[in-house]
Amino acid sequence: MATFDDVRRLGMALPEMAESTSYGTPALKVRKKLVCRMWSEREHNRDSVHDTEVLVVFCELDMKQVLLDNHPDALFTVPHYDGFGAVLVRMSDVDFDDLADWIEDSYRLKAPPTLIRQLDAE
Repeated sequence: MATFDDVRRLGMALPEMAESTSYGTPALKVRKKLVCRMWSEREHNRDSVHDTEVLVVFCELDMKQVLLDNHPDALFTVPHYDGFGAVLVRMSDVDFDDLADWIEDSYRLKAPPTLIRQLDAE
C-alpha cells in the first residue's frame, strides 16, 4: 500500500517540485501549479470511497479512458471528474512503478518547458 510519503519521495525527485496543500490535504506543486493531491475527507464522503486513500493525478483527457481501462484495480474516476484530465489512484492497490510514472506524467503536464528539458537532460 502506498502512502503520501511514497508520493512525496517520488515527486520530490523532480525539478523544483514543492510540497504544499490543496483543499486542506497534502499536495505536490511545481512553480505553484498543482501536480497531485490527496483526496479530502469531504471527497471520500461525497463519492463513498472509504476503503483506501485516494491521490488525484493529471493526465491528457484523450488518454484518460486508456489509463482507466489498463489499470482498473488502481485507477478510477467519479462523475465530478467527467470531461476533466485527471484520474484517481487507489493508494491501497497501486504499483509503485506505475505511481512513479503517473506522478511524472502529471508533472510533465504542469511544469514549464524549461523544467521538462532539465528533467529530460538528467
